[in-house]
Amino acid sequence: MKKNNPIQTNIKKELWFKAKNYGYGWYPCCLKGWIVIIIYALLLALSAFILEKISTSEISFIYSFIISILILTAILWTICKKKGEKPSWRWGIK
Repeated sequence: MKKNNPIQTNIKKELWFKAKNYGYGWYPCCLKGWIVIIIYALLLALSAFILEKISTSEISFIYSFIISILILTAILWTICKKKGEKPSWRWGIK
């Protein structure tokens, strides 16, 4: 049987993101969470700017930008999952 370490049980997880009251997902609840969201938005804008400059055609820009959106969103989702409340589908406060 596993015994809980008393030091670990007293450490409270610092939340950067809280679960939404309706639907699935998170919203930032502290400065660190907002910084992550701002960095995410800036990286999306930067990737669009860079890809527009180096792409040889419109279709290559579109595909490259979609891939960058997917990668950056996966990174954001991972950060939200590690630094946020447990995600679940919610139908409001009960």
